[in-house]
Amino acid sequence: DGYRNTNQVSDDYRYQDGNYDAPNDGYYRGGDEPAQEEDAQSDVTEGHDEDDEVYEGEYQGIPHPDDIKEKQKKRAPAVDDEYRDRADLMAERMEDEEQLAHQYENIIEECGHGRFQWTLFFVLGLALMADGVEVFVVGFVLPSAEKDMCLSSSNKGMLGLIVYLGMMVGAVLLGGLADKLGRKQCLIISLAINAAFAFLSSFVQGYGFFLFCRLISGLGIGGTLPIVFPYFSEFLSREKRGEHLSWLCMFWMIGGIYASAMAWSIIPHYGWGFSMGTKYHFHSWRVFVLVCALPCIASLVALKFMPESPRFLLEIGKHDEAWMILKQVHDTNMRAKGEPERVFTVSYIKTPKQVDEFIEIQSSTGTWYQRWLVRITTTLKQVWDNVLYCLTAQYRMNTLMLAVVWFTMALSYYGLIVWFPDMIRYFQDEAYESRVKIFDEEEVSHFTFNFTLENQIHRNGEYRKDKFIGMKFKEVRFEDSLFEDCYFEDVTSSETFFENCTIISTEFYNTDLYEHKFINCRLINTTFRMEKEGCHIDFEEDNDFLIYLVSFLGSLSVLPGNIISALLMDKIGRIKMIGGSMLISAVCCFFLFFGNSESAMIGWQCLFCGASIAAWNALDVITVELYPTDKRATAFGILNGLCKFGAILGNSIFSSFIGITKVVPILLASSALVGGGLLALRLPETREQVLM
Repeated sequence: DGYRNTNQVSDDYRYQDGNYDAPNDGYYRGGDEPAQEEDAQSDVTEGHDEDDEVYEGEYQGIPHPDDIKEKQKKRAPAVDDEYRDRADLMAERMEDEEQLAHQYENIIEECGHGRFQWTLFFVLGLALMADGVEVFVVGFVLPSAEKDMCLSSSNKGMLGLIVYLGMMVGAVLLGGLADKLGRKQCLIISLAINAAFAFLSSFVQGYGFFLFCRLISGLGIGGTLPIVFPYFSEFLSREKRGEHLSWLCMFWMIGGIYASAMAWSIIPHYGWGFSMGTKYHFHSWRVFVLVCALPCIASLVALKFMPESPRFLLEIGKHDEAWMILKQVHDTNMRAKGEPERVFTVSYIKTPKQVDEFIEIQSSTGTWYQRWLVRITTTLKQVWDNVLYCLTAQYRMNTLMLAVVWFTMALSYYGLIVWFPDMIRYFQDEAYESRVKIFDEEEVSHFTFNFTLENQIHRNGEYRKDKFIGMKFKEVRFEDSLFEDCYFEDVTSSETFFENCTIISTEFYNTDLYEHKFINCRLINTTFRMEKEGCHIDFEEDNDFLIYLVSFLGSLSVLPGNIISALLMDKIGRIKMIGGSMLISAVCCFFLFFGNSESAMIGWQCLFCGASIAAWNALDVITVELYPTDKRATAFGILNGLCKFGAILGNSIFSSFIGITKVVPILLASSALVGGGLLALRLPETREQVLM
């Protein structure tokens, strides 16, 4: 009799002054031993009332009226639930959840913290690592992809933001589904979508299809963060939760380091790709995209061997499955500790009253797509109800304050993360332009150019009967110059233009000097034959090792902050960690006014990343702890989706001020951090509470 009377549970777990008192014999019980069955009672009393008097109908087999009333009382609650007010049912469910929260905390403490949690730690860490990799992938491949697919400036900007857009949608959608379908199932779906479309994106040649694949890939990986933290937290006791969730955050840092190292070692190697004819090119940056999908695939495979969250199963009434998983956790940890004889003493676990009813459609009802349509719409309706629940009076203020903190943190962090590399490129461009060579009124005739011309400006020059064969133009401008009877063959160019030039009787053969590179020029008796098709990658030019190094150091710099936040999370609390980290990060922003060189910008970036990571870790922890189990992933998904929206705005706003002014980005980032940090101090502290 696995499911016993829930009223008996309250006898063993009495709520007194905020605490539950369990029996002091060291065992969990589902209640007292059940009373004897009616059939097992003595036959001597059959047919007699309390006064041992014979009633009419005793020997005709007619039941006693008192027996009828007793049976009706036993059946009454099950029947009356259909007609009870939903508010009453919800109140009863909340009372059940409160009892379950304290009992579950005791059960997790009995299971201990050991091999099972560490195994799950690394499996979910790989999923979190895949999320970190996804953020860096597009930024690393963009310099090569824009050449390979001939991207305009607007297309480059869209490619940079499309991943965040997908992650924003995926966080809300998959986070909400995780509270209805289960943590493990939705995490598998999330990782599978990301792995499939990341793999596909490395092979597609067109810009539109590549953009679509990265969008869906981002949608998939966007669901990992809202699922991973609730999933892992439901296997942790109160004393371990803050510390070990912070350790889990380190895998996001490892993802950034992995992406930087792979980009540094793969993308510059042109020989790592291959071509099929003149149309299909698989360059090394595509190999890099494939390699970046490996953490996601590894996590997807390992996750198949991990169980569903038992806390989620208890919320939906699956007592036996949850009990078996908790027993597995207990036995795994006890064997690892050398105590295999320890017995799992839990016999019954409280399950909350089930209010939402999902009626399964029979296979004979309608067509298959109609049945699936009903299932999908019903599930999405339940997800939407969960979203609205996060804005009810009980959670509205916490949700709004957390939303502001998440948004301000994302706006400043992601905005500056993009701004730092762009500023370093700006300093590089300034230094490069300062070394430009200017040639005025030069006259060259009967000369063959077969070497590279770089970073030069030629003004009012005259070139007669010259040959330009097998050469490269890099950052070269010809202004008000004359080309007469010249011959260009097998020429490639980068950022090269002819302005106000006169070109007479000149032939261009197999070059990439297209019409848009001739600005206000007079072309007289000039021919273009066999123009180069597509765009061409110059790996020495387009792959800046310094950018990879900057991202690598920025990811590595968060290691001290991760360690400190993990060790202090349960000592100083989540609120002080968020507020202190954001205020220190705001101070670091002001020092950016003194960053007037590449080395200074790298140093301030490392300091900013190291100071801000503690706030991210504490935000993840407090978001998990503020919401009940059946709303936890939904709330995390909403807030993480808002975070990605802040990242999109930060990227767009901060990048628009590159080369114009540093004042606006620095003041915007620092003021957002100060405002968010001060507001975070008004959030409730959660380190002493059990998971509801």
